[in-house]
Amino acid sequence: MKLKQTLYPVLILIAVFLTSNGCNSKKTRELIKSANDVMGVVPNAMPGAENDTPDKIALGKKLYFEKGLSKDNTISCNSCHNVENNGNGTDNKQFSEGVNGKKGGRNAPTVLNAGFHFAQFWDGRAPNLKEQAKGPILNPIEMAMADAKTVIKKVKGLPEYPAMFKKAFPKDKDPVTYDNLAEAIASFERTLVTHDRFDKFQAGDEKALTKAEIAGLRTFMDAGCTTCHNGPLLGGNSFRKLGLVNEYTTADKGRFDITKEETDMHVFKVPSLRNVAKTGPYFHDGSINDLKDAVKKMGWHQLGNELSEDDIEKIVTFLNALSAN
Repeated sequence: MKLKQTLYPVLILIAVFLTSNGCNSKKTRELIKSANDVMGVVPNAMPGAENDTPDKIALGKKLYFEKGLSKDNTISCNSCHNVENNGNGTDNKQFSEGVNGKKGGRNAPTVLNAGFHFAQFWDGRAPNLKEQAKGPILNPIEMAMADAKTVIKKVKGLPEYPAMFKKAFPKDKDPVTYDNLAEAIASFERTLVTHDRFDKFQAGDEKALTKAEIAGLRTFMDAGCTTCHNGPLLGGNSFRKLGLVNEYTTADKGRFDITKEETDMHVFKVPSLRNVAKTGPYFHDGSINDLKDAVKKMGWHQLGNELSEDDIEKIVTFLNALSAN
């Protein structure tokens, strides 16, 4: 009799524990499905990667780190978009410094996963990585080369490049062209794919995220953040007006400068949130250093919500799970 009296409450506790765990597991599986419906995992390869070759990628990597592509031999692609030693694809500065220390007017976004974006630059003026790669080299503030002809003349005079171009573009009679240079850089950038624990979670690993991170994901979705930050990159696939609900003060006209359409005034590409914890400062103007502050401001300006400190903390906890493994 005493044995039964002792075992009964223990069995009750075990039953409650198992029931509770089963309920939590079901909720987690439902969340995984919801996350997959709205976001999804980062693909293993970028569009166009199927046409890249080892020789083209090797040439692109060398060019990416080549300071000789700048007027005074001081700036390379990697100077503003650092990928060396597992760099996060940016320089973590409000505005990057170009030739003679000149600073641009927009924050340098990360190059990691950039080839998955539907357009390049904050204003979307380049349709793909290849066209994007052509811009900074000729930009008078960034790398300041006079024109494409000057670039190619300089590249032909640098050791190793003529032979590397020939291997990368064997069918071309004169392979050292500005178009091929940009294509090679894009080939290398297409290798910069990252994956994180959120991918594993969406693939079915319920333990890939901590309880706090799962709670943060729920809050992220419930707060409406996925209205803009959706798709595998949690962004990078649409344009939105900055200050959609509550005005955001900025002199930058955004996409309007490209289209001249009034509806594009202060419209920018929605940034990806993959690796966001490591790629600050934030926004096109690099005005916010703290991720919590960025979340707070986006909640107010884009959603019209004054997020509580608790909700902000939860969302940031989830965003930290989006850093590359």
